[in-house]
Amino acid sequence: MNCELENANDTSGIYIHVPFCVKKCAYCDFYSITGPDKIPPYLESVLTEIERTKPPPSKVDAIYFGGGTPSLLEPGQISRFMDALCCRFDIAPFSEITLEANPGTVSFEKLAEYRKAGVNRLSIGVQSFCDASLLFLSRVYTAAQAVQCFEMARSAGFDNIGLDLIYGLPGQTARQWESDLQVAVELRPEHLSCYMLTYEPGTRLTLDLQKGRVKALSEGAVGVLYDVTVDYLAERGLVQYEVSNFSTAPSTRSRHNQKYWTHAPYIGLGPAAHSFVKDCRTWNVRSVDGYVRRIKTGEPPTEDIEQLDRQQLMMERIYLRLRCVDGIDITAFENRFGIDFNTLFGPLLIEYASDKCLEVINGCCRLTRRGMLFADSIASRLINLI
Repeated sequence: MNCELENANDTSGIYIHVPFCVKKCAYCDFYSITGPDKIPPYLESVLTEIERTKPPPSKVDAIYFGGGTPSLLEPGQISRFMDALCCRFDIAPFSEITLEANPGTVSFEKLAEYRKAGVNRLSIGVQSFCDASLLFLSRVYTAAQAVQCFEMARSAGFDNIGLDLIYGLPGQTARQWESDLQVAVELRPEHLSCYMLTYEPGTRLTLDLQKGRVKALSEGAVGVLYDVTVDYLAERGLVQYEVSNFSTAPSTRSRHNQKYWTHAPYIGLGPAAHSFVKDCRTWNVRSVDGYVRRIKTGEPPTEDIEQLDRQQLMMERIYLRLRCVDGIDITAFENRFGIDFNTLFGPLLIEYASDKCLEVINGCCRLTRRGMLFADSIASRLINLI
């Protein structure tokens, strides 16, 4: 059994960051702004960046429009992006073309036009099917509109749809969270991402936490919700393949996200977008104005470059692969980095195995259900041995 994604580095991905939102959500720390007037210069700048970007080392089989709220762009604008990408890069037939969409920003006609433009997968940022939770999260639509958005997407011809949900809200009970999961499952999506609410530095939600206006759910309560998530979805045919991600089959796993988790090459375009090619990570300036200005003057939009050394690559591989249910292919890891896995990590592996947090099966080192709750701390301890 090979627990790493087979041929993970044989293809590349492209990510386009669309940093525009109707309203900034209280919990979000992704780069985004609420200035739609800046979309036209942004669009032309990204098209120029595409023309100037060196193609990745392999054929592209995943394109991802993320944000922000990419569904604020018109289908014609997405079509222009797709035309430019196909002209510049070697795009494989049957590539996965994903667009993130938020309820309240699309109509049936708009979704149908996205489909015609080449988008064949939607990732709908629902977050909750409870109106009170949506209000707390600063979302700009109702639960009914979220359901309607999914139904319109199906009618528009999308047969590969993912839903994003958030759990662990202050005061949230297992019954309330299960209600969200029930509505999601009844819609029959191909993919579900269930993210734990986090309090990121600099967000309005974190400020509210610091001021005592909200009280975070306890670690134990969040753990209960995590168990509810995995059990409820598994019983209904959605199988976990990463800490926060579930799909109906291996073929409906997010192809683009798996590139991040396997160190496959990808190109990032647009402000704040990251790229990773040949063990080198670069990221663009985190400002629409700064990005547009650099493109206009012929400067690279790159803000910084990081060439990862062997130690950094090992650390990232540990962190990323432990988050995945398939885990770390020990032989592949040893061959890649020239180390003996058991010699380096043996005592910790024994400790976590005895705690029922980790297991080594068929040459794969992976976290158990219990271990997934402590994925970050376990990875940190292993990384400290490198």
